[in-house]
Amino acid sequence: MALIQPAQPEAREPGEGRRGRKAVRYAVPAAVVGVTAATIGLVPALADSGDPSLPSLTAQQIITKIAASDTRTVDGTVKISTDLGLPSALSGGAGSSLFGGAAAAPALGSSGGSPADPQRRLTQLLIGSHTLHVAADGQDRQKISVIEPAAEYSVIHNGSQVWAYDSSSNEAYHSALPARDTEAAPRTQLPDDFPATPQAAARQILKAADGIASITADGTARVAGRSAYELLIRPQNAPGTTVDSIRIAVDAKTGVPLRFTLQPKGTGKAAFDVAYSKVSFGKPAASTFAFTPPKGVKVTEGGAPAKDRSPDATSGLAAPTVVGSGWDTVAVFRTKGALPSGAGKNGKGGAASILGGFGKQVSGSFGTGTLFHTRLVNVLLTRDGTIYAGAVDQAALTAAAGSAAR
Repeated sequence: MALIQPAQPEAREPGEGRRGRKAVRYAVPAAVVGVTAATIGLVPALADSGDPSLPSLTAQQIITKIAASDTRTVDGTVKISTDLGLPSALSGGAGSSLFGGAAAAPALGSSGGSPADPQRRLTQLLIGSHTLHVAADGQDRQKISVIEPAAEYSVIHNGSQVWAYDSSSNEAYHSALPARDTEAAPRTQLPDDFPATPQAAARQILKAADGIASITADGTARVAGRSAYELLIRPQNAPGTTVDSIRIAVDAKTGVPLRFTLQPKGTGKAAFDVAYSKVSFGKPAASTFAFTPPKGVKVTEGGAPAKDRSPDATSGLAAPTVVGSGWDTVAVFRTKGALPSGAGKNGKGGAASILGGFGKQVSGSFGTGTLFHTRLVNVLLTRDGTIYAGAVDQAALTAAAGSAAR
């Protein structure tokens, strides 16, 4: 994946089925968790008024249109908004701004470093409501700019060079990407499931939905001034999932997803919405991807091997395993040791202290732990340091934890 691959238009991947959605069944809830695990805030959906009249297409024809899209360039404005119903003490200020220089809160698990580091800053897009300008010219040139009234943060990928610039702190981050086939290269990419555009979010779900969801054509819409077909995805045979439905608006002309909306069960607004408010599929100017640090900017060079990096809050996490299947899947992370005895009570312990302050104490065959509930994602931290997370309700989560502990 290119550095900011989610910002570029969809393209078929080698090995995708002719319908572009080869099943990766357990990935559906993982994708949901990936795009909502730390999210709060909301802005309105961005559909224009008046549904267009388009030739009737089946759901399979719309999916085929997405898979067949060869659009490789884009220049547009994207709105990302989320609402998990988190406590106000957690939401207040946490996602209100990506900026503020040294005052900006680091991403979960960050040990500090440059305020312009993409790994630290762009994952904060999963908190709150944000406006982005995105541009792409194939796999090797992309740019994401996070726009706020008083500041701007940009990541530019141009060939082998990656630059990020934070105007509020007047700092920049630079990294030279290794060859694509270099397995041992230091990681400077965004997470593979980072949903910076509707295309990225739609790809995650459609690749995984075969056989575990009903997918239907559900009318038309206007998004960013363009006519679009709408796909409606509903989980099947998943009584424990918190997901009610997913709606994807697909551009009628290009087959590019223009909007992705995830609705949890129950009443209320969407938990996750990412949509273009303005978009063009013409080729951006080459100058869009050029960057020279302004005079006086502090530049941090990235690309240090992982073994030389400072340990952070995620360094003790082993690769996750899964319990269950389909939408009811729960991810299990086992840490190297038990949580500190004071976690959640004395302000120490990182994520554990946050959950301890706002979750509830539970017990079962898994032992004891803290359960943290949102409208979409539930997380359980047990006393022995195991973390269970999934887009499932509390009963399904604790049952999965009990099953894994046996």
